[in-house]
Amino acid sequence: MTVSPGVRAPGRVPVWQTIARVLRDEIGQGLYPPGARLPSEAALAARFGVNRHTVRHALSALAAEGLTFSRRGAGVFVAVAPPADYALGRRVRFHANIAASGRTPSRKVLRIETRPAAPDEARALGCDRCDRVHVFEGVSMADDLPICHFRSIFPAARFPDLPAALERHASVSLALAEAGLRDFTRASTRVTAKLAQGPRAGLLRLAEGAPILRTEAINIDAAGQPVEYGISWFAGERVALTVAPEDL
Repeated sequence: MTVSPGVRAPGRVPVWQTIARVLRDEIGQGLYPPGARLPSEAALAARFGVNRHTVRHALSALAAEGLTFSRRGAGVFVAVAPPADYALGRRVRFHANIAASGRTPSRKVLRIETRPAAPDEARALGCDRCDRVHVFEGVSMADDLPICHFRSIFPAARFPDLPAALERHASVSLALAEAGLRDFTRASTRVTAKLAQGPRAGLLRLAEGAPILRTEAINIDAAGQPVEYGISWFAGERVALTVAPEDL
């Protein structure tokens, strides 16, 4: 039986859905970053071996999802989502911040390990060079789009069971609560502008040279003792870091 392009054979996914899925995945991987123009209908039709009507159907589906928009006479472009507001208050909580922006938070853990403290880590945590620390590193997402590559450092002597708690929760606040620290606040935050390069650009699905915001923060307990030294690299086009007057 011969099936025309875009028509579903019994038990098969329609061709236009397959094309839409491929383009959706490529947009998600950053192959077509926000604001980029997609190939023309003719180019996509040649690529996938279908007619332009089938391609048009796939592009319409992406537009309905808010992933793309068209400009008359110019083509189809990847939508640029407004940056998510991320408050740098005394109590910074990733999930709460992203949820407050109307997006779905998630996190991909890259590593959890225990090792000797580096000199800058020891200074930030107020411990000796020989002290050991726990390292928690990963990528924070909003609606499955990477917005931040983070690395958090904790004093191992104070929180000996923290790695197991981080494995269970993938959440710093929940893991620290399980370790006996139910509240902590931010003592300082330093923000600098950088450019995305190398593996970090790949983790954040950014083009080389795209702007990123690097934050360096120290969190403390009620007694003023440092409990976390964190460095985060935010995708500049996806996040607006905000500070309330009371936090200045």
